[in-house]
Order: sequence, then C-alpha cells, then structure tokens
Amino acid sequence: MLSEIALEARTLAKVARVGTHSHIRGIDDLVGQRKARRAASVVAKMIEEGRLAGRVVLLSGRPGTGKTALALGMARELGGSSIAGGEVPFVHMTASEVFSLDISKTEVLTQGLRKAIGVRVRETTEVLDGEVVELSIETPSGPTQSRRGTMTLKTTDMESLYNLGPKMIASLEQQKVTAGDVISVNKSTGRVTKVGRSFMRSTEYDAVCHNLAYVHCPEGEIQKTKEVVHSVTLHEIDVINSRTQGFLALFAGDTGEIKQEVRHQVDSKVAEWREEQKAEIVSGVLFIDESHLLDLECYSYLNRALELENAPLVILATNRGVTKIRGTEDEQGPHGIPIDFLDRTLIIPTDPYTPEEIKCIIQLRLTEEEIIMEPDALQLLVTIATDTSLRYALHLVSIAGVYTRKLKSTKITIQHVQHVYNLFIDIKRSTHYLQQYENQFL
Repeated sequence: MLSEIALEARTLAKVARVGTHSHIRGIDDLVGQRKARRAASVVAKMIEEGRLAGRVVLLSGRPGTGKTALALGMARELGGSSIAGGEVPFVHMTASEVFSLDISKTEVLTQGLRKAIGVRVRETTEVLDGEVVELSIETPSGPTQSRRGTMTLKTTDMESLYNLGPKMIASLEQQKVTAGDVISVNKSTGRVTKVGRSFMRSTEYDAVCHNLAYVHCPEGEIQKTKEVVHSVTLHEIDVINSRTQGFLALFAGDTGEIKQEVRHQVDSKVAEWREEQKAEIVSGVLFIDESHLLDLECYSYLNRALELENAPLVILATNRGVTKIRGTEDEQGPHGIPIDFLDRTLIIPTDPYTPEEIKCIIQLRLTEEEIIMEPDALQLLVTIATDTSLRYALHLVSIAGVYTRKLKSTKITIQHVQHVYNLFIDIKRSTHYLQQYENQFL
C-alpha cells in the first residue's frame, strides 16, 4: 500500500527565480555597512512604532555599495512586522517611472504615496467553526434538479446538522472537505476554509501529505462572532471607486488619472470609519530609487505632500554627488536635490566594501544559487570585484555556474572563472576597446 501511495505522490518543485537581492531576508542578512545597518534598524523600528511618518530618508553612496539592498532589507524586515495584525505597506519604484506620457508626474507620485498608506478595516461576521462528522451529498435524479446534501458539524460542547445547497456543496468540494476535517465557514459569504484535520483521525492513514496539519476540535458553540481585519491601501480604494468595473480595475494595471473629488470622498469615508473605530490608518514606506532623476516640480510636490496627515515615510536612494538639479537651467545641488528639500532629510551614507566583505557576499550568492566553488576561484573573483565592480563579479558567478554544469563538473574552478572573464568584458576593458577602435565606430 505504501509503495502505491509513493508512486501516486508527486513532489512539485517550486520554480524560484534567483534575483540580485533574493538572498536578503532582512537587515541582519546584509554584509558590511555597520553604520548604515544600524541607522536602517533604527528607522525600521521607528516605522513599526509609527513615529517616522511624513519624514524623508536619503541613502547616498557610490554605485554598488548596497543602497537598494539596504532598502529591500528594510522592506523584508517590515514585511514580518505587525501593526494591528497586518504588514506595513512598502512601495518600491524608480524615479524614471514618474515621467509617463499617460499621466502627470504629480499623479504618479500621488498614487505611490497612497499605495504606501494602509487601511485596516475591521468587520464583524458570523462564522461556523467545527469538525465535520458526516458529509452526505445526494446525486440529482434528473438534469433539472439541483444538488442537495447535509453536513454534521461538532465541537467539544455541541453537534448540529446543516442542509447544504449547490453553492455550498461546490465550496466544500473545492476545498476537498471530508469527514474528520476541521473547517470554518463564513455565513455572509459562504466561503469555506479548511483549517486542518482532527487529531482524533490522526491514526487513520499510514502516510499523509507533508503540509497536512492536525488540529484540535473547536471548543464552545459552532456559530461564533468573529472580527475580521481587511488590509487595503488608499490607492486601491481610490481605484475601486473611480472605475465602473470596481474591484476588477485593480487587475487591469492601467488605472489612469484619478479625480481629486474621488480621493476627497475616500478620505472622508475613511475618516468616518476611524471615528467609528471601524478602521485605522497605517503609514508605510515609499522607496524611490535613482532619486536624482526627479525634477524640481517633483521635489516641490513631495515637500508639500509630506506635510499632510498620515503621510508615509519616503526613502530616496542616489549615487550622484554634486550635480545639476533637473528642471533648472544650471543650478547645482548635492545629490541633484534642492537644498530646501535636502534640509528635511535624514541622510544615511554607504561605504565601499572591503575585500573580506566582498568575499562574504560572493559566498552568500554561491549558497543562494547552490554553486560550489574552489577557494582559488573564489579568491580570483574577489580580486576581479576589487579591480572592476562587485556587480560584474556576481554576474560571473551565475555565468560560471552555467558553464560548469555544461561541462558536467561539480565545482567552479579557476579555469572556469578565467574562461567566462574572457568571454564577458567589464567597463574598463570595454572603454579601452572603444578608445582603441574609436575611428571605426559610427
């Protein structure tokens, strides 16, 4: 019997894309940047406590010093945090997204800011919690007849019989509910949630699915009143109220311009919910990468928007020094940001990585991509990263891994690294090549 079950069972491998920052789970997973990590931890803690809304944090440093990684570490740190039972909204965008032909710059920034403002809506609903004792579904005798059935639910204190209609039967079949399962049914929507399987039925099978959870039979009455918290953002409420298709407009992607009257109505309704203690506002984070691409009009708008009530925290990241402020003729500014806006920012600098830190980062990437590399090859990659850039060295890690698998080898050797290094050139060699053959280019 076990062999038959083993033959029928299929292990579905998760298709996971290994991205540039996929190894980052939080701020503590970052390498180096001690001062920047400490500052980011303080910022994340203040965000969790709701004490940093309406402020601006600037991450500044040379290219490849981990500014985006630091912001993503904060995002994943906040993703596990909880304010009133929900995650803190974190919106990631690039400054170039602001310049669109479809909608204005201020509209893009407004939508980004309102995406970073969460609303926790509390709703009281009636639910049925219990263990399925018996589930009986009648087969219709004719094509015109609908399916009917009965279900017996029990708790530790009581037992009750319920009649089932076609929609309820379809929901139970979709969740594959059988006798012995512990379920929860929302009376208003008819949604069925399979909580797990009763401990009393734990000895029925020799082999069970790896994700099967055994739970105790619910206590008390079957019908209970529960408080359900729905987490949405102000932007989602704006879209639902500004489009004829309602909730489906969120999946269309192209939300377009949203009238200011709609936003005023949404703000008034949310304020009404807050007075009735049906909802609360959670100010999140808007992260804008490559912030030097923003122009004077964008900074002027952000300067005003951040003074509003419930404004989120804005985190900017840039790798520029003193450069021209976009939207002006020749005015220069630190990081390409106007002085009046820069005056209200908290600046977190990032430092270049040391060879030891570069080696640790490469080892993390090797672990993430499940690649084995010989020590000599690893040391060569550290030297390449020091002479060129860390990003180029990390690219070579992935390429060398593919080349090694093609050769059916188990480890990346120094010869493999040298081979891919000769195939793909870095910025310095590319510049030298352009200077050498400058007259032959158009």
